[in-house]
This record gives sequence, C-alpha cells and structure tokens, in this order.
Amino acid sequence: QVQLVESGGGLVQAGGSLRLSCAASGRTFSTYRMGWFRQAPGKEREFVAGISRSGGSTYYADSVKGRFTISRDNAKNTVYLQMNSLKPEDTAVYYCAASSRVGVTTTPPTYSYWGQGTQVTVSS
Repeated sequence: QVQLVESGGGLVQAGGSLRLSCAASGRTFSTYRMGWFRQAPGKEREFVAGISRSGGSTYYADSVKGRFTISRDNAKNTVYLQMNSLKPEDTAVYYCAASSRVGVTTTPPTYSYWGQGTQVTVSS
C-alpha cells in the first residue's frame, strides 16, 4: 500500500516554471515505477512523464518533451516534476501515480496508486 500526496501546483504565467512534488508513504517507494498524469476539464487523463525504480530511465509525452523533467529521490520517498516554458494548454490537474509494472507503462489502468491531484493553471 502506497499513499501519495502532491504539492506545488498554482497559477503561473505562460513561459514560467513550476515544480511539483509527490511524497509517498511506506518503505517500498523504491519498488514502484512512478508517473505523472494530468487531466484537463472535459478531457481524459493523459500520461505526462514516467521514471523507473532507480531513476535511471525517464520517458515523456511528446507534448512536454524538452520542457518537463521527472526525477525521484528514493531516500526521501519523493518524485518531482519540473515544468518549464509552461503553456496555457498545460493547464490541468496533475496527478502522481505508482505502478508495480516492470517495464515502461503510460496508461492509467497500469498504475495502482494515485494521489489526490494538484491544480496547475497557466495564464496567457
């Protein structure tokens, strides 16, 4: 069982930056592949970024590649999402999630645990 709590969302102007954090409870954080997803009003939840258990492998949606960076600190049971060059279309509720899958996975059903989400709003 893993409990996830996101923080760091807010309102930012286009071109600005935000850093999201996701703190996990429990001693097994390092055994989970972690991901960030987002959901805008009226849209389906979509994959944003993922990271392997060790943090050595990362992967991104094309829409954020080169602008967002996912990282993790297993000693602190925390995963981060650094978001730069933000655009109005990045506005959404952002969720972190944990998956026990071995390989790369980008679909919501493959993630077992979810945080409550944090709102990111980018103004033009």
